[in-house]
Amino acid sequence: MARDKNTTGQVMPSKKISRSRKSVRAEDEVSAKSDALQTDLKFNSYVVAIGASAGGLDALERFFNAVDVDSGAVIVVIQHLSPDHKSMMDNLLARHTTMPVLMAENGLEMQANHVYLIPPGKNMTVADSQLRLVPKNPHGLSLPIDLFFTSVAKEFGNRCIGVILSGTGSDGTRGAVAINDAGGFLLAQDPESSKFDGMPRSVIATGLVDEVMPPELLAKRIVNHVKNVMEVSAKIKVCDAESGIDPMEGILHLLYQVGGINFKEYKPATVQRRIERRMQIRHVRDLTDYLRLLENERGEILTLKRDTLIPVTSFFRDTETFNLMEKDIIPSIITEHQEQQPIRVWVAGCSTGEEAYTIAILFAEAFDQLKRWPQLKIFATDVEQTHIDIAGAGVYSEAITNELSPERLERFFKHTGTQFVVKNEIRQNIVFARHNILEDPPFTRMNLVTCRNVLIYFDNNAQEKALLRFQYALIHNGHMLLGSSESLGSRHRDFSVTDSKNKIYRVLRPVSLPLDLNRSSQGGRAATRKATTSIQQTRQWNTEAGVIESGQTILMTCYAPPALLVNEDRQLVHVYGDAQRFIQIPSGTISLEVSKLLVGKLAPVAIALFHKAIKENVQLRSEVIVTDPVKGSTEHVRMTVRPVPINPGQERFFLLSFDAELLPETSRAGAAVIDVSEVSNERIQNLERELSVMRDSLQATIEELETSNEELQATNEELMASNEELQSTNEELQSVNEELYTVNAENQEKIEILNRVNSDLDNMTRAALIPTVFVDASLKLTRFTPEAANIFRFREGDISRPIDDFTHGMDYPDFIADVHRTLSTAQIIEREVKSLNSNNWYLVRILPYIDKPKSINGAVMTFFEITMLKDVQRLQSIMDSLPEHIAVLDPAGYITLVNQAWRTFAENNGDRGLAFSGIGSNYFDVCHIEEGPDTQVANQVSDGIRQVLSNELPTFSIKYPCHSPEEKRWFLMHAAPVHHAIGGVVVSHINITHWVEGDFE
Repeated sequence: MARDKNTTGQVMPSKKISRSRKSVRAEDEVSAKSDALQTDLKFNSYVVAIGASAGGLDALERFFNAVDVDSGAVIVVIQHLSPDHKSMMDNLLARHTTMPVLMAENGLEMQANHVYLIPPGKNMTVADSQLRLVPKNPHGLSLPIDLFFTSVAKEFGNRCIGVILSGTGSDGTRGAVAINDAGGFLLAQDPESSKFDGMPRSVIATGLVDEVMPPELLAKRIVNHVKNVMEVSAKIKVCDAESGIDPMEGILHLLYQVGGINFKEYKPATVQRRIERRMQIRHVRDLTDYLRLLENERGEILTLKRDTLIPVTSFFRDTETFNLMEKDIIPSIITEHQEQQPIRVWVAGCSTGEEAYTIAILFAEAFDQLKRWPQLKIFATDVEQTHIDIAGAGVYSEAITNELSPERLERFFKHTGTQFVVKNEIRQNIVFARHNILEDPPFTRMNLVTCRNVLIYFDNNAQEKALLRFQYALIHNGHMLLGSSESLGSRHRDFSVTDSKNKIYRVLRPVSLPLDLNRSSQGGRAATRKATTSIQQTRQWNTEAGVIESGQTILMTCYAPPALLVNEDRQLVHVYGDAQRFIQIPSGTISLEVSKLLVGKLAPVAIALFHKAIKENVQLRSEVIVTDPVKGSTEHVRMTVRPVPINPGQERFFLLSFDAELLPETSRAGAAVIDVSEVSNERIQNLERELSVMRDSLQATIEELETSNEELQATNEELMASNEELQSTNEELQSVNEELYTVNAENQEKIEILNRVNSDLDNMTRAALIPTVFVDASLKLTRFTPEAANIFRFREGDISRPIDDFTHGMDYPDFIADVHRTLSTAQIIEREVKSLNSNNWYLVRILPYIDKPKSINGAVMTFFEITMLKDVQRLQSIMDSLPEHIAVLDPAGYITLVNQAWRTFAENNGDRGLAFSGIGSNYFDVCHIEEGPDTQVANQVSDGIRQVLSNELPTFSIKYPCHSPEEKRWFLMHAAPVHHAIGGVVVSHINITHWVEGDFE
């Protein structure tokens, strides 16, 4: 139908679309809530520190695939990264978690539910909830995991969680000890699931790891720990107040019964913290339930004991203290010491042995500096046998390179792989033994006692008891070294202060304890033992000690015979009583061998006695010997050799006594008698002379062997030096290899991503069927799609050939010039060109190939075939040239195509922009909204078109008036079907006014 703009006319309705606006939540409100949450979590969040090295990428991906993104924890990943390569770890891990993954920056504030990565070439610590970065030392061994673990343990205490994943070496082991000491949670990857198991096995060997699992289970365990820990903590505090039974007493009893340590003498807060930590790990919510768990699981008792005995130590811990020991204390001990006695040192609470070896190193260096080499014996003790086993082995991780100078490492340690082994030079001076300071008898005659950071865990009575035992162990003016937080307490009157800051003291009044010391110690092993000996009784012991010693001295002087204490090599060790009259010092070189000191006939007899006594370990007596003592008077004596009772494994000693005889007597019972006649004496003297000649000959042989040995030793030292250089080189190569492995893993991951992207691109171009050509900056062919071969006749072997070597079969003479223009200006060029060999048309688009900002490395050319578009344009031109108003309708009546005559008529009759009669409008809607005298005609038009669409009529025509105030007009509408799969109808309106006025039908 047509409608005049003033009355009726051709009108095409528009399809009205109504849009409903949805309310959107304010983003700033959500952001404000998120910021508030982050602020609340910032200082209360748990910090998960993850250490990984070679093979760690796979473990990290498995971990982040499983971790809860809303755990409320901060996650920090520490790796061994090459400083020369940019890390892609942030991009790689971001594919496995929705948490923000950020490369750490100096001063960056940590936030919950964020992941932070250490950047290459940096070491990282944490302070005030901020990440701190410092440049990595390019020389020497770098241990970034140990450094960060130690830092996070100090900063966050029991709110830190340490995780060790795949890697070689032992980085992270020292830091794990610090986390355990702070009460943190410690986990390690199961070595069986690790590509490299060095780091997990090293930290597991400490016995401090709480859980060992594959990475995906570690992630779930951490979330479970974080969400349950606060509830467990509250339950502990409620339990003691509400329960009628004291479960803590039962726990301490089990610890003593199974573990052998009376933790009642430890500070309650220390023990309770460790119990609370184990309850959190085992998810037990009150002490009574935990007591039941301990009763059923012996292993948990041992774990709790081990967890309570914190093995925190290191070489030269507290540098200032050991500098003072090196410069003043140890040299003074050596200088004041008598050469014939060994220097004796007791390192109490030695843990895993680092402090004992530190003391041994300082003595060895002092011996060389003072040119004195007395015998050194160090007794290193600890209450935990596993610590003693580690100390005795003398094998330590690479972490000690941060504690010892290269010179000390080279002299006192042997480097094997990733471990350092203590050399025998200092190991042979140390005896490691399990010993309980509070219950086992103390050592004696000590020049130095060190007990650092042990007393702080004892209660006051236990501290008093331990200090009394140290006082008993020390010789007069012996030195004692305590920890920086420890003091003498009530025993300050018995010691002088050498250095108050470093807690170094000297004993003023040695103490001899009563003989029931051991009995009281053993009594202390009973679980029901009450308080320790009172301070008043201790003072009484100290007062009586001098009286007891004086009494013993008087008894020995008045009643004991003169005697000589001799070792197994017949060397004189000690003289008792008035034995000077039986010995003399000959001229020449001094020797302490007894046979060369005894006078007259005593020497050969003593040799015979010692020979049999040493061999059979029996007591022997000689006959009465008439001798001329040094003072000139004749004396009758009997010599007796008695073995001195010792503990198994200790050096043997014998006591040679001189019993004065007034008259000849029969032999006393209980000792064998040797008859030494004059002939025997002469024979002995001859044998001694032969023995002396043989000794001289042997000495000459020994000197020759020593010369040869020195030469071999020099050669061996050169080989050792070469070996150490090779080991150092191997270390560096291993470190570089580790970094390269990490870089390689990142690159392989990136290559896989690129391969997938490349496959996506190939499949996309095959699916699009668009001819596409890629060239580099030199116009050499780099890639093309199969469809492009129809235009340029490409083959697979044509890659890298210049594009201008090929003919393209298009009417496009400026093709190469346009490509050059795009490369030089980055301009996108579009051209419509016709094929020379067919009627096909192409839209050619030439785009610059940009691989990074402002870098053009080639061009991309696409060839869209637009032949059908050209046909449509040609058809449209033909329709536009017709005077009839033509529109094409689809089967639903929507207008899909109109010609120019239709558009012009619609606009002239009030439909500006073709809102009602343009493409997309429904023609039937126009007919239905007609009102007035044209309603009948509109209905006839609508019905007729529908009949044509339904094939009820082959065509439909109708003549209708379309008058305006100025003129009368008549139109003929004709509808014909579209013979196509889609279907539809062509509607045309022809102005037949001149026919009607001329009476043409």
